[in-house]
Amino acid sequence: MDAGLLRGLFTLFMFIAFIGIFLWAYSSRRKSDFDEAANLPLQDDEQISTGMNAESKIPQGASRQ
Repeated sequence: MDAGLLRGLFTLFMFIAFIGIFLWAYSSRRKSDFDEAANLPLQDDEQISTGMNAESKIPQGASRQ
């Protein structure tokens, strides 16, 4: 096997991997997961940080020093 054949096989592998990732990302089964992830920055901090005190950002039950 020479360098040209290895480069060709590597290019073919990368092309197949690209097509696979493309199909995975745009499949209809993943749409709800990606929509939920896209809305994470828009959610309130209280919804994201459950178990945290909203005013002080200190876990409930922890004391201030």
